[in-house]
Amino acid sequence: MRFIDSYFYNPSFLQKCLSITLLPISLLYAIGSIVRRRFSKFQDFHIPIVSVGNLIAGGSGKTPFIIEIAKDFQNACVISRGYKRSSKGLVVVSLNGEIQTSQEEAGDEPYLIARELKNASVIVSKNRIEAIHKAKELGAKVIFLDDGFRFRFKKLNIVLEPLLKPFFPFCLPSGIYREIRSAAKEADILVREGIEYEREVSIESPSERMLLLTAIANPSRLDAFLPDSVVGKITLSDHSRFDINALQDSMKKHNATSLLVTSKDEVKLIGSELSLSVMRLRLKIDSKVLGQIQGYVKSFETQTQVN
Repeated sequence: MRFIDSYFYNPSFLQKCLSITLLPISLLYAIGSIVRRRFSKFQDFHIPIVSVGNLIAGGSGKTPFIIEIAKDFQNACVISRGYKRSSKGLVVVSLNGEIQTSQEEAGDEPYLIARELKNASVIVSKNRIEAIHKAKELGAKVIFLDDGFRFRFKKLNIVLEPLLKPFFPFCLPSGIYREIRSAAKEADILVREGIEYEREVSIESPSERMLLLTAIANPSRLDAFLPDSVVGKITLSDHSRFDINALQDSMKKHNATSLLVTSKDEVKLIGSELSLSVMRLRLKIDSKVLGQIQGYVKSFETQTQVN
């Protein structure tokens, strides 16, 4: 297990001591997150915005959740920061399903979303306000905001709660929470894994000897879905780039017939000519949650007709 994952989810005695030592910094972080969320300027963009967020740093399934709920809407736009992308500023990743840029410029998750959603546009920008105005300019009728919990916009606030819980309920750096846990009460819809949503995984193009390769947050969550034909694991930090030559050497070392990757990691290996087996993740979401989202978006359509 990587140090960062064991520290947050299965800490050793020394890691527990480190976590307790860092508590004063975590307290300051928690106070800062509360102040930022509650006292920033409230803004109404007069368009339905569905925010999908979480309280912990990564690993809750925001990307597949957005893909699943956005696929039923026309003239939709997904807005993301595009973490660890090579580009700067605002970038239109896709326009009405047509990809406009490279994976490196878009970032892992936005590029995956752009590939999956043929009915939507995708924008990456650190400045969410600028991105929302751009989405409206492009003709969006509904916006899906990735990781938007902390922004004081008029929006439907969905917060995902993953099944795997951190060892300590602390904010960073003592724990992995980005907000205090009680902030979940401010969500319009709290979606809990195992209750309101479940993960369904299938393996595309499986082979006899698969070498797991992943660069996602908390890769141990994949363990429940791994078949017996996995002969080894390469786990890198979230969003890491891949060294093709090193991967080829690792495949030879394990006598692997393919690399087993997630859809998120697959987008970084397009054109590599490596033999890939892909873990396709789909979220099964409770119909009541989907109905609440549909109702929120339709309420804006009704207001428009009245006005």
